[in-house]
Amino acid sequence: MTDRFGYIKLADGRYREDKGFYYDDFEVGMVIEHRPGRTLTTTDNIWQSLIAMNQHPLHIEAEFARQTEFKELLMSSLVTFNVINGMTVHSLSQKAIANLGWDEVRLTHPVFVGDTLFAESEILERRPSKSRPQQGIVTARTTGSNQDGKTVITYKRTFLVPMRSAVA
Repeated sequence: MTDRFGYIKLADGRYREDKGFYYDDFEVGMVIEHRPGRTLTTTDNIWQSLIAMNQHPLHIEAEFARQTEFKELLMSSLVTFNVINGMTVHSLSQKAIANLGWDEVRLTHPVFVGDTLFAESEILERRPSKSRPQQGIVTARTTGSNQDGKTVITYKRTFLVPMRSAVA
């Protein structure tokens, strides 16, 4: 038996972790607060910037960054996006079959080393798949905020997820 609390009871006194929601569990309008938050480091910024081939000195060269309006290294927007999106996997897409797309990505406030990011997602739409009868399509709006409650990123994400009946 699976419940919405993330565990399957296997036997008396024995449980298995079972993270994420099935299609049937998502309700339009529900909001999920993703935890824990994540404090960003210089290493996060430099490694991710270089892995992504983003060699803009504002992300990887402290001396250059000091001469800009920011006065310090600015986190690459890909770091911000990846960390916030990664926070959502546990609940939104742990059971997903496929990501179908990200839309309307907006970076609304700068992010710096030492900022702690938090995420929440609101379910905007859900519908059964027309071509996959045991699966459904869910769209969520995710908002990432910093430790001061300032929104740093928003986006919509659409993904394909199985119906509970398909795995029962």
